[in-house]
Amino acid sequence: MAQRGKFISFEGIDGAGKSTHIAFVQQYLASYDMQIVSTREPGGTPLGEALRQLLLHEKMHLETEALLMFAARREHIAQVIEPALTRGEWVISDRFTDASFAYQGGGRHLDLTKLSALEQWVHPHLQPDLTFLFDVPLAVARARLDATRALDKFEQEDADFFANTRAEYLRRAAEFPERFRVIDSTQSIETIQAQLQTHLRALAASTCQAE
Repeated sequence: MAQRGKFISFEGIDGAGKSTHIAFVQQYLASYDMQIVSTREPGGTPLGEALRQLLLHEKMHLETEALLMFAARREHIAQVIEPALTRGEWVISDRFTDASFAYQGGGRHLDLTKLSALEQWVHPHLQPDLTFLFDVPLAVARARLDATRALDKFEQEDADFFANTRAEYLRRAAEFPERFRVIDSTQSIETIQAQLQTHLRALAASTCQAE
């Protein structure tokens, strides 16, 4: 039986620079001949991608939004994440449950106990092995958004929303320091990539030690 793979999530407010660094991590791990599954939330499956369109563009009740996020996540775990981890592959996901706490909990003020209940129901025994939180001041994040494309409903939110979203991300990072690595996303790309490599090597080393 193959050793279980590793699960890495990437988090941060819109404009934090996740996409650039996800691509780097994919290339870095691939250079070591690791089998990688790259995915995203909401999305990752045909059903999840259909729900993504609704979640990013349609107005709905806050609790409906949270429930649909976790519905897409349940499918994502069952169809993509768990099978890949069982095969020994490394899963790289653009967002996971921390995003629900940050956006629906922090930004939209949904009771965190409701999100915790959904988390325990949908994936009671699954958490990322490593979560990169790309942290950046709000003004920098807003300036980085691509003005040439239509913004989704979250990207159109005001500064207070993103301040609260960022604060909840940092609260989660403080609550779970064993898996979070907070990256100052105002640093140069080269500096950030060097930090990512250090954390990835540590995770790979822990895998080897467990064998």
